[in-house]
Formats: sequence, C-alpha cells, structure tokens
Amino acid sequence: MRHVTSVLLALLLAGCTTDSESARGVAESFIDEHYVRMDLDAALAHTTGLAKHKVEEEIRLVGGQEIDGETMRPSVTYELEEERAGGEDRTSLVYRGKVTLSGGDAFDLRWLISVRREGDVWKVSNYEEMQ
Repeated sequence: MRHVTSVLLALLLAGCTTDSESARGVAESFIDEHYVRMDLDAALAHTTGLAKHKVEEEIRLVGGQEIDGETMRPSVTYELEEERAGGEDRTSLVYRGKVTLSGGDAFDLRWLISVRREGDVWKVSNYEEMQ
C-alpha cells in the first residue's frame, strides 16, 4: 500500500509542474525572470520579435542599475487564468498576478503573454501588462 501511495503522490506532483520547454513553461520562465527575479538579461533569452525588442529597451532604460542582494524586490505571485490556442505554433496565455511591495502595499496585474514556436523551441513573441 505504501508503494501505491508513493506512486500516486509522484504522479500528482508531476501533473502540477509545467514542462519548461512547453509554451506555458516558457511563458512562466519569462514571468519568473522578468517580474519575480527582475533579471532582464535572463528574461531576454526567452524572447523573440517584439518581446525581444521590448526587453532590450527596458535593459537600455535601466542602464546598468544592478539588481543584487541589497535591492528591495517586490514579492510577485501569479497563476494562469486563461490559455488561448492560436494553432499548433502559437498560443496566448493570460496570467493574474499580485505584486506586494516591501512596505506592504500591493496591487494586481494581469499579463498577456504571446508565445510562438520557432523550430523546436517556444519563445515569448510579445507581452503586455494590464491592470
């Protein structure tokens, strides 16, 4: 019985994780890098097209300001709200997020993340913040 319980638990946990190479996995990796860890260079690696241009512009605008252990970062949590398939090679995902600032103030955001397949790899092709 213990073995069956272990197998069921492993299957349940596997079902709760997102494949990092799937469209959803790439969108969530992008959100993690861009908004949670505030690492624009790492977020850039998940982009193409207009999304790449937007992140490059953000990198230019912050112009060398370092995000390090001393930087007060907001707490960001999010969940998938909706997924809209656009065929085999495109999909759009809507996420609802909560951003809590270090002083305790919080606000809600939604992100529309467009993802497309380039060869065998999914990339974020555009993103939009909505309140």
